[in-house]
Amino acid sequence: MRTLDDLLDEGVAGRTVLVRSDLNVPLDADRAITDDGRIRASVPTLRRLRSGGARVVVAAHLGRPKGGPDPKYSLGPVARRLAELLETEVVLAEHGAQAKAAVEAMRDGDVVLLENMRFDARETSKNDDERAALARELVALAGPAGAFVSDGFGVVHRKQASVYDVATQLPAYAGGLVLAEVEVLRTLTGDPGRPYAVVLGGSKVSDKLAVISALLPRVDALLVGGGMCFTFLAAQGFGVGDSLLEREQIDNCRELLAGGKIVLPTDVVVADGFSAEANTRTVSADAIPDGWMGLDIGPESVAAFTRVLTGAKTVFWNGPMGVFELAPFAAGTRGVAQAIVDATTGGAYSVVGGGDSAAAVRALGLAESGFAHVSTGGGASLEYLEGKVLPGLSVLER
Repeated sequence: MRTLDDLLDEGVAGRTVLVRSDLNVPLDADRAITDDGRIRASVPTLRRLRSGGARVVVAAHLGRPKGGPDPKYSLGPVARRLAELLETEVVLAEHGAQAKAAVEAMRDGDVVLLENMRFDARETSKNDDERAALARELVALAGPAGAFVSDGFGVVHRKQASVYDVATQLPAYAGGLVLAEVEVLRTLTGDPGRPYAVVLGGSKVSDKLAVISALLPRVDALLVGGGMCFTFLAAQGFGVGDSLLEREQIDNCRELLAGGKIVLPTDVVVADGFSAEANTRTVSADAIPDGWMGLDIGPESVAAFTRVLTGAKTVFWNGPMGVFELAPFAAGTRGVAQAIVDATTGGAYSVVGGGDSAAAVRALGLAESGFAHVSTGGGASLEYLEGKVLPGLSVLER
């Protein structure tokens, strides 16, 4: 695939370059950004293009609007933060006439951020013609000398107008962020250093079933925490109280456990309600009381997971060990994350697989530099590890 370096070697001065970034960041009730990691990750590619004299038009999305404008999903807060990081004005332009006028007014080095791409239902349409029509409008903004840079790794597993279809209509290049992510995932799927340990958390087994099945033959140990662990515990015949449970996945979990590589928690932190003010206690994983729910792995489990991670040469982590957003249930995630940092210090190659894991690293005050790589794309990373074809990458290889 052609790269950002190739585009810069060709020259971008005076050219309009459309960049698909992943700026889908979490906002609080006041629409303040609570984690700007993805915005910061987008900055290096944008800076390089600006330095080369490009007129940079950024396409991105935020949340899941219903295919029409919705103020609560506006990229306004993102535009302001991006402007701070780039130390330049970032014009936020609505689709249509406003975007056309904003691009026509650009000078070399200017940045325009298009309003949420998902405000146009064609962005995510399953109809190829509808997506292609929206892509043509984006291509028209770029003009005859335009180019497209794919730099939103978190969306490359989506066949969407601003991710896939634009790349079929403009000279397309992989941005620095996408290239870095692909290189990391090729390491994990190639010949990783051993022992190779994977830590998976999150809510549902069903969300991770495919990647667990794909990873088990390749790894030496797979540590399971988070809400998904309770379906595995149920598969062992344990009662799980009011913990999250996918009954329809119990048989699948039982089959996966038969391989002997999955390590489950031996103790859990339970509560009598889903609240930071709930009553809590730490119990054995086989003794969760009725009416109580497991919301974190316990200290004994953290110690056991740490022992596995201490000897690992490669570690992939995706998904928190508990409800880390609530203080009483953050210790498991913090303990496992620290174990991965310590393993990295000892020479392990560690990858944090984006999504909630990356957010947890920052929320818990851990330095990203403590890991070999912190990904921006949770779902995309998992689909790559599953062996799926990612449309936003395959289109760049044409």
